[in-house]
Amino acid sequence: MADKTQVPEGNDKTKALYDNLPQEHKEKQSYQEWLTEMYHKQYDNWMPWIEDQYLKWFGKDNKASYAARDTLDKTKVTGIPQVDKLQDDTNNLVAGQFGKGGLVQPIGDLASKEGINRAERGGKDDQGNYVEGPAGTVANPVAQGASSAGGYLSGAGSKVTDGAKSAGGYLGGFVGGGKGEEQK
Repeated sequence: MADKTQVPEGNDKTKALYDNLPQEHKEKQSYQEWLTEMYHKQYDNWMPWIEDQYLKWFGKDNKASYAARDTLDKTKVTGIPQVDKLQDDTNNLVAGQFGKGGLVQPIGDLASKEGINRAERGGKDDQGNYVEGPAGTVANPVAQGASSAGGYLSGAGSKVTDGAKSAGGYLGGFVGGGKGEEQK
């Protein structure tokens, strides 16, 4: 599978694209730097879609239900098979409500597309914009300027993911995954 950290190798076609760029652009970036940037843009555009398609074709999950199931699966508190089975069934019931045919599937789909996928793309949608529609003509340049000026958006994104992790831990504890003290 592709790895975002790998350095791509070019070919004659990509070299020709680079050669057709304006001279001032070529002075700012070497061919390898430009190629790496293009590779990362394509990776950011395609991988969330590929993951969505995989989940759609091979299971009943969207990213929200998959993440909920994965988080809840890490909350086993006993070593008793019957209790673990009951907890697994409860976890599947809760996570399944966000997936295909679940009671809150629209919320799961929205959280997958606008939440998880945007987080994977650094806040951008599948078109590379931060905000859609007419407001995007004003908001997108501002957001891109703030991002390039100091990475303020990526810092905010890390706070959002920290909050989501905390919420996942809370949900796991609520469902029965919280590790309490042993009773003596």
